Amino acid sequence: MKYVWTTIMVKDLEKSLEFYRDFIGLKVNRRFASGPNQEIVFLGDGETEVELIENKQESFTAGNAISLGFAVESLDETIKLLKEKSINIVSEIIEPNPTIKFIYVLDPNGVKVQFSETLNQ
Repeated sequence: MKYVWTTIMVKDLEKSLEFYRDFIGLKVNRRFASGPNQEIVFLGDGETEVELIENKQESFTAGNAISLGFAVESLDETIKLLKEKSINIVSEIIEPNPTIKFIYVLDPNGVKVQFSETLNQ
């Protein structure tokens, strides 16, 4: 088996694209309508993608027991960019060991997203 994508049901596709495409920098691989009230976008580079699905006739609640993780070169720079974009940081900087530090934000749908920096020893 091979892990190929994570699906996120979204409330507003354009706001979600602003976050995942414009802020995080994931490339749109394909975008299509899959019915009169549903649109799907696949984003990413490499083998694993993020799939965003907007269905205007369904409501949902994002789970709080899962998060998506993204590696960044500088957590300090990422925090600065998050503040500039008015994206709320929902955690303090967490350093569980000397090799990593990270923070959490919520995407436009309430999904936890982690930005982590690997530290030099």
